[in-house]
Amino acid sequence: MKRSIAQDIMRWRHSKRRKPLIIRGARQVGKTWLVDNVLSKSFDHFVKIDLEKRRDLHIHFEESLEPGAILNALELVAGRIIPGKTLLFLDEIQACPRAVMALRYFYEQVPDLHVVTAGSLLEFAFGQISIPVGRVQYLNMGPMTFYEYLLALDRDPMAEAVLSDPAKSGKHVSDMILAELKKYFFTGGMPECVKIWRDTSSMLEVFQVQSEILDSFRDDFSKYTPKVDPTCLDAVFLNTAGSVGEQIKYTRLNHGHTGQTNRKAFDLLAKARVIQKISSCNAPGIPLGANANPKKFKAAMLDIGLLQRLCQVPVEAELRQENLLDIYRGKLAEQFIAQELWTWQGGPLYYWSRDARSSNAEVDFLAVHDGAVYPIEVKSGKGGSLRSLHLMLEKYPHCPEGWVFYSGEYRELPQQKLKFMPLYSLPFFLGSTNRP
Repeated sequence: MKRSIAQDIMRWRHSKRRKPLIIRGARQVGKTWLVDNVLSKSFDHFVKIDLEKRRDLHIHFEESLEPGAILNALELVAGRIIPGKTLLFLDEIQACPRAVMALRYFYEQVPDLHVVTAGSLLEFAFGQISIPVGRVQYLNMGPMTFYEYLLALDRDPMAEAVLSDPAKSGKHVSDMILAELKKYFFTGGMPECVKIWRDTSSMLEVFQVQSEILDSFRDDFSKYTPKVDPTCLDAVFLNTAGSVGEQIKYTRLNHGHTGQTNRKAFDLLAKARVIQKISSCNAPGIPLGANANPKKFKAAMLDIGLLQRLCQVPVEAELRQENLLDIYRGKLAEQFIAQELWTWQGGPLYYWSRDARSSNAEVDFLAVHDGAVYPIEVKSGKGGSLRSLHLMLEKYPHCPEGWVFYSGEYRELPQQKLKFMPLYSLPFFLGSTNRP
């Protein structure tokens, strides 16, 4: 497996301004794999402590946060730890919140020691402690992008085409990539699912792994208790998946609980990074968050493959759809763009929405590139007037043009300030150069 984020973690490894690194991400997106198989290879020594398995070691963080005392204790069970030569990896660090607090003192007193940590549900551990602000760095990790999926399948030329100008690719190339993208819609980007698909070519095997991953997420719900009822979390999780692309109303996510309880459940799932909130902006400017309306929002799931499995999409029927925008009423296509945008652009996602007495207008996403805001629509390209997109471009002339992602080849309408582009080509238009 090749991950683009490997470049980021190696930059951290060689940075003169390096601080202890916390890798954030949901369960099973590849955080531990990244450290074990990429970062550790560049060190003379590698010391790995799994703080979920080795709860007997928590006492060394409880008694003192002095790095010298902690390192002496860890060396007795894990071997020598030498600043500048050893990588110290504290995995599943959420199991020991005081270990997170200790990172501040590692930074201040042992700056030459490379310390990296990873874990899921980190935000819940953060709620129990004082976060060492300014003393740590963060690296956000999600599922494999479509580009990384193609590399894993040894489709390197096709992967390079995804990052290349689609205007220079013919219809034949575009059609081949879109055909492979249809498979990605169902396998998704969770690393174990991609590996199973590569090794077996069995969708049934992939679906089994997806179900196991979803079960592991549900098992985590019990760890949120007593913050919220796990049955409420499960209902909100399922109904959020079914509401991808739609404005979220807390009261509709679960009729068995109040809107306030549902909101708490939604926020917890967002903290666990299994869903992401996409806030509305009615006056797009940079930074987008400055004009966001936290009360009006949509949502996307962690992974497109998990989404289709959670919603029990009828795969056999949907795979026969020629247009990817017709699959599951366009929800998978919108999820795909959300997932790619989050990875390649980084940071929170936003969309444009205008409420008026006579009519409402909405544009699916907002992207930032070269200091400008670009509205994004995910459409079939055959029907629809793109009224909202035209309205936004007219209302905000500082937006250079609108981007329409669809299941077709590249074309331009300069007189309308529009570009139609294949669904897979978002990384090229964001100017992405981060490759494994």
